[in-house]
Amino acid sequence: MADAAPPPEQPSTPSQQPSPVYIHPRREPFEHGLVPLQKLIFTDGSQTLTSLRDKLLQSPPLNDRHNRVNSAVVSESLQISAEHGRLVLDIIGSVLHSDSDPLVTAKPDEVDAVGVNVYDLVIFLYIQSYKRLLPRGHKDSAAVADVWPSTSAFDGFLSALTPLQLVRSNSRRSMPSQADEEAHQLSYLQKHLGNIISLLADSVEGEDSLVLTMEKFEHLGYLIYFGEKGMEKTPLSQNTPFFANSDPDMPAAPVPASQVHDWLLQNISDALERISERAAAKENGQASPSDQDVLMADASPNLKASTSAKGPSFIEGISKQSYVKQAPELKGGSFVKVVNCHESVIYVLAPLRYATIYGCSDATIVLGAVGKAVRIEHCERVHVISAAKRICVANCRECIFFLGVNQQPLIVGDNHKLQVAPYNTFYPQLEEHMKEVGIESSPNRWGEPVALGLIDPHDSLSHPAGVSDCQAESATRLDPDQFTNFLIPNWLEGQASGSTKDNPFPLPDVYLSCQRRNENNLAEVKQILKDAPLEESRKKELSSALHVYFKDWLYASGNIRQLYCLQGSFTKCLKDKCLLKIFFILGKVRPDRHMFNNS
Repeated sequence: MADAAPPPEQPSTPSQQPSPVYIHPRREPFEHGLVPLQKLIFTDGSQTLTSLRDKLLQSPPLNDRHNRVNSAVVSESLQISAEHGRLVLDIIGSVLHSDSDPLVTAKPDEVDAVGVNVYDLVIFLYIQSYKRLLPRGHKDSAAVADVWPSTSAFDGFLSALTPLQLVRSNSRRSMPSQADEEAHQLSYLQKHLGNIISLLADSVEGEDSLVLTMEKFEHLGYLIYFGEKGMEKTPLSQNTPFFANSDPDMPAAPVPASQVHDWLLQNISDALERISERAAAKENGQASPSDQDVLMADASPNLKASTSAKGPSFIEGISKQSYVKQAPELKGGSFVKVVNCHESVIYVLAPLRYATIYGCSDATIVLGAVGKAVRIEHCERVHVISAAKRICVANCRECIFFLGVNQQPLIVGDNHKLQVAPYNTFYPQLEEHMKEVGIESSPNRWGEPVALGLIDPHDSLSHPAGVSDCQAESATRLDPDQFTNFLIPNWLEGQASGSTKDNPFPLPDVYLSCQRRNENNLAEVKQILKDAPLEESRKKELSSALHVYFKDWLYASGNIRQLYCLQGSFTKCLKDKCLLKIFFILGKVRPDRHMFNNS
């Protein structure tokens, strides 16, 4: 019997059509690439930057690399300090769109040798005029009030603050949704796109027109991309009708800048329309369950975490508990945001590109290895432990940062009583994660914070005259006597294998000596207790007293929650041997990691 003829080819239905590819702003330069230095903010469009660009392009080649300048040229051209000139290069390197750029791959002592591309620099300088979207009030104000006290150590000073500072000190603000931020950034680019393109374009000899080469067009990748997060990256030019399929060895001819401008404007308009339609659908209850472009609290107050291939992974609303996320659970997420978490211990033990901690209080947050940048904003009484390339702290109070960082910590905005300390923990995969994202164990510049302006000109709030250049309060070094190792319990015993056996960041001598002194004190008192000629009844009394004091301390400090959440990991800590170690906590000599080994 002959095979049946194949069915006739059916016409393509709308569901079979490929989804349209939309333009998106890159979040990185807007969230991690803005610096509150007035001399970097130009308000006259492209006029001043055009002159600056031409001047920089005339600089001698940098180690045979054309169109690149080092921090000395940047500081001289912008009339800023050498330290701030190097800061500019470090920040651009942390938010560049091309991982193959020499500035991205350079080690700390190689940065000035490779320099920054002039066109990336002028785009970085242009968007310093960007104003962030105003934060919105939290939907559950009662819940926020419950976890964030209405009074604080600084409330007595509020009468002396400016109205802006008063707003910042009292408001418990929530981050805008991702959709709102994307629309805000697209609208900014829509308004300024003509000026930005003109900074990349070349004039045509004998004509009053500008053209854009494919090479120059690729620099717009600093600001925009096509497709969705998690998709394979393609060069920006390959998504255009005028540069697509060009041979890199024989690139397409330059295109009129006006044509590029009109085409990008149309794509931005389409993207804004799409965002508006999705927002309207959400209001009508028609949102797709897979749509995660809003904060989790917008979708469901019971959600604690969210991972999307299109954007950041959120950890939000954790309150009075311990919470852990490891690399397999993040499904390739390279951008994590910890938002509105209170009185909790949060572990994100994974290799990341970017991390943001926002609006948290009375919490300990451990980040794995962050290869690009960490930003911590509007937090109070938070301990952050992180290995990272660079870190920025803005508008925080009474926080301590235990850092392994290759660049100087940046302190901006209205901060109070911040402290920095050396990195103080490890987990089995830490060194593997550091290697994966390009973090070196040396140099660790934790103790060299740089404080910039008190008022952030990128905020949308108006700023009082005369305070924009006031220097922010810097961070002080933690007293070595208060330094302790932080123990990360092994939840996945037998599965979480790795080569890291100790803190990969060498401790400064003064902290190391204090640590050893505490260990010796522990050993000495343990021996005294062991050798004490106590009768059996007296030993029971001592054990009972230790139990009572330990229990009181657990409740008073809030650490009882960790025992409930991690009961299996800490079962052995309820024995008398471990209680001797807790005795040192009550004696204000905290235990380190080694005290818990084999307990």
